[in-house]
Amino acid sequence: MIAVKDLRTIAGARARAGILEGVAEGLARHGKAFGLDRPEMLAAFLAQVGHESGRFRYLEEIWGPTAAQRRYDTRTDLGNTPEADGDGYRYRGRGLIQVTGRANVVAFAAWAKERFADAPDFSAEPDGLAAFPWAFVSALWYWESRDLGRFAAAGDLIGLTRAVNGGLNGLADRRRLYVRAALVLLGQELTKGAVKRFQAARGLTLDDIAGAKTLRELHVALSEMPLLKAGAAMRPALQADRVAPPWGLIFLTLCVLAALAAAIFLSGGKIS
Repeated sequence: MIAVKDLRTIAGARARAGILEGVAEGLARHGKAFGLDRPEMLAAFLAQVGHESGRFRYLEEIWGPTAAQRRYDTRTDLGNTPEADGDGYRYRGRGLIQVTGRANVVAFAAWAKERFADAPDFSAEPDGLAAFPWAFVSALWYWESRDLGRFAAAGDLIGLTRAVNGGLNGLADRRRLYVRAALVLLGQELTKGAVKRFQAARGLTLDDIAGAKTLRELHVALSEMPLLKAGAAMRPALQADRVAPPWGLIFLTLCVLAALAAAIFLSGGKIS
C-alpha cells in the first residue's frame, strides 16, 4: 500500500526503521478493511499517527512526569481511579495513536479480543500496546471507534485533529505531514518547490504555500486517485507518463548505420 521508503520520505530521516516497517506491514495487512486504501484517508491517517508518534520515533509517551501527567493518576474521565495509586503511569499513552487511560485500554482490549485470537489482555499488560502489531492495530481501533474517517473523507484536518487530540495541539506539524503524505501519494518528489509544482498542475496560485485552497485541492486530487493496493509502488500522477526507450530498435538501427558506413568506405564513397 505504501513502501517503507515512502514513509521515511514523509516522516523524515529521524524516523525509526522498526516503526516504519511496522506501519507499512500493518497497512498492507489491515489498511483496506479500514478504508485506508483510499489515498485521501491514508494521507490523513498518516498525518495524525505520524505526529502522535513524534514522526514515527516513539511508541510510548515520554514521561517526565509533567504537571499534566501527574494529574492522569486521578482522572476518572480516563477511567483511572480517583485515588493516587499509579494508574496514570500504568496506563500512560502507548502505540501510534498514544492510547491513554484505563478506560481506553480496556475498550481496545475488548475490541482486539473479538478480532484477534492472540490478542493479549491489555488491561493487565498495557505495555503490549507499545509493540507491533498492537501499536498499529490500536490506532486502527481509535480511528474506527471515533469514526475519524468522516473527517478524512471531508478533508477536514482541523476537525480530525480535534477528534484525536481534544484540541489543536500540533496542528501545524499535522498539516505539514498531511501535505508531505499527499504529495508522496500523488507521485511528487519532495524537493524544493514541490507544493508549487502541484499548484501549477492544478491551476492554483503559485506561492509554494499549502494554504486553505491548496489543502483543499490536495484532498480533491487524492480523492480522484484509484484505490491503493498492498505492495503497489507510488505512481507519478503529476508528470507525463514516461515510456521506456525502445533499446532493441535503437541497437538494430545503429548496427544498420554502422554496416552502411562500412560499405560506403569500402566502395570508395559510392553505393551502387
